[in-house]
Amino acid sequence: MYDVIIVGGGASGMMAAAVAGESGKRVLLIEKNKNLGEKLKISGGGRCNITNAEYDVHKFLSHYGKAAPFLYSPYSQFGVKDTFRFFESHGLPLVVQARNRAFPHTERALDVYLTLEKILKKNNITILTNSPITRISHKDNQITSVFVKSKEYKAAKYILATGGISHPETGSTGDGFGFLKKLGHTIIKPTPTIVPLKVPDKWIHSLAGVSIDFMKITFFVDDKRILTKKGKVLFTHFGLSGPLILNAASEVSGFLEGGKVTATIDCFPDTDHGALDSRIIAVFDANKNKMFKNIFKNIAPEGMSEAILSLLPEMIDPNTKVHSITVPMRKHIVQLLKTLPLSISGLMGYDRAVVSDGGVPLTEIDTKHMKSLIIENLYVTGDLLHINRPSGGYSLQLCWTTGYVAGKQI
Repeated sequence: MYDVIIVGGGASGMMAAAVAGESGKRVLLIEKNKNLGEKLKISGGGRCNITNAEYDVHKFLSHYGKAAPFLYSPYSQFGVKDTFRFFESHGLPLVVQARNRAFPHTERALDVYLTLEKILKKNNITILTNSPITRISHKDNQITSVFVKSKEYKAAKYILATGGISHPETGSTGDGFGFLKKLGHTIIKPTPTIVPLKVPDKWIHSLAGVSIDFMKITFFVDDKRILTKKGKVLFTHFGLSGPLILNAASEVSGFLEGGKVTATIDCFPDTDHGALDSRIIAVFDANKNKMFKNIFKNIAPEGMSEAILSLLPEMIDPNTKVHSITVPMRKHIVQLLKTLPLSISGLMGYDRAVVSDGGVPLTEIDTKHMKSLIIENLYVTGDLLHINRPSGGYSLQLCWTTGYVAGKQI
């Protein structure tokens, strides 16, 4: 008989086990994968954006939308500063980079996992891997036991930390949603919320691997401007990714339901049409006798000249000598660089999603303790909770906070 059984050995499950174990409780951590922390090890492109160094709790929670009012209590118990203290006190210094994103100083997600693993070993946490839960038994609003195949395990309390359905190859396949539904909880259907966008335009595909550190993208629904955002964009073989795109995906998902979605990219958002025209004139004046295609790389963003040339109309032959480029031609080039056109055909699936929403609505959780309001001895953490949030450390902080609070309650 254990004090607590934790189902799911990801970020929030490991945190809950670490905290409960440090208080001397008998903890069983059950994970269906061969190893713990599979998604954690690949998070942040292998660097692990461990949190966001925004210390004002009101500003921090504003990024969680409608969930924010439910999260003040747990974040007052374990917030951003506590995350820094926790990991640094266990020998993992953190570093803050652009947009307040915090990473392990080594910039290795594996080191975050190894730090948690060290704490679990130190506190003698019993760990079962390769052990998918096949059934959860309950009676009179209490979980009585969990089964791994035919083997039964019992505890006084239970924590479900199985994650959502983003990156299913790491084991996040939505099992917890099924268990929670059988236990009487409502499950809001998940959607991939931080996910790249699918773009059918071939010129985009030709730019796979190229990124623009600062640009502006404007989205249109049936030619009506709806949303404008600035930031970094990464071109891929299927469309668009990068921080700006990932954080716009949830809104774009809604646009796709309302009509035809298109977009334009402004490669020089801080330069108006007149200033960009002057810049091009200066390049032209210095290269009057060269072919336009050979000097366009001095105008276009790095790595994008050939793709943008393919969008120019027939009136502008790339082999034209620069001195033959007319004023209307030059004005068209300016306009193109300020409004590169593309179509949005959809969102990529859960396999490419950084985060998906969906899960248990917070109205069914006592968030002060991360305790189910339906099952008396059940706690729910991390991606099993229906909470929208952007990329940039907010998702992992949610795991650390909810895992800590649940573990502390044990």
